[in-house]
Amino acid sequence: MSPTNLGRMNKVDLREAWVSEANGFTPWLAQEENLKLLGEAIGIDLELESQEKFVGPFRADILCKDTANDSWVLIENQLERTDHTHLGQLITYAAGLDAVTIVWIAERFTDEHRAALDWINEHTDEKINAFGLEIQLWRIGDSPIAPKFNVVSQPNDWARTVKDAATAGGITEHKQLQLKFWTAFRTYMEDAGSFVKCQKPSPQHWTNHAIGRSGMHLDSIVSMWNSETGNKGPEIRAELYMHGANAKQEFAALQAQKDAVEKALGFPLTWHNPENKAACRLYTRKDTDFTDESLWPQQFEWLREHLEQMHRVLAPIVKSLKV
Repeated sequence: MSPTNLGRMNKVDLREAWVSEANGFTPWLAQEENLKLLGEAIGIDLELESQEKFVGPFRADILCKDTANDSWVLIENQLERTDHTHLGQLITYAAGLDAVTIVWIAERFTDEHRAALDWINEHTDEKINAFGLEIQLWRIGDSPIAPKFNVVSQPNDWARTVKDAATAGGITEHKQLQLKFWTAFRTYMEDAGSFVKCQKPSPQHWTNHAIGRSGMHLDSIVSMWNSETGNKGPEIRAELYMHGANAKQEFAALQAQKDAVEKALGFPLTWHNPENKAACRLYTRKDTDFTDESLWPQQFEWLREHLEQMHRVLAPIVKSLKV
């Protein structure tokens, strides 16, 4: 039976929710649940660093960290149509803060400003990413107002990766296979509806997955070396990687909960804390060769199951770690 009593969506003026950008929209967007909504729209796990961040005599609206790789994300917003002033501010702030991802949010994008972001994405390397989003408010009947972000400009990850490789003189056959593997894996994860998000594919032996805290992230690994024996032998791994000034303390805080963590996971981990390196990791592994494409479906499934379980168990723990 088809439904006959469907509601009608009505668009709501932005000023009904926020009187001004600085005192209304920016504080609202900086809240954790709203940054999560924005992050879902652009595929980045965002962690707030500061609001109204000073850049020389100016102030940028919001500065965040991309928790998948700890890079800076600059967010500039306005409650009306885009203009040249905000475009100039965005570029100035990004240069001053060395932000590698810029996010411009507005009520409406003009064709020329959408084209400007597209130009940035097409003519810079893969380290620079520009997103343009239109913010809308909707209501069904007497329901609460609901926000919606519509992406109007974003990087073309695949095209830029291929372009950068060509500029650098090409990549080896092995690197091409890594890129193909991670591209197929991200498609698999999206089709499976996994809550673990993949970063854009790159020709390397790992890919990152945000876990909600800067300085650490989940990794998927394909390797031609056996991490147990230290000898040649293919394997795949799912791991929690910790780096930065607090990595050793964070590792120790997690290791103090080792028995409870592994019991909750349902499988043991290798706890790796080398004395001569700042980075630490804990991981699970499987003997299998990623160069055999016929094995990819099983490898993708194994990685997804272990990544999802590690995220379920470890994400709430690492977010609350006190070091």
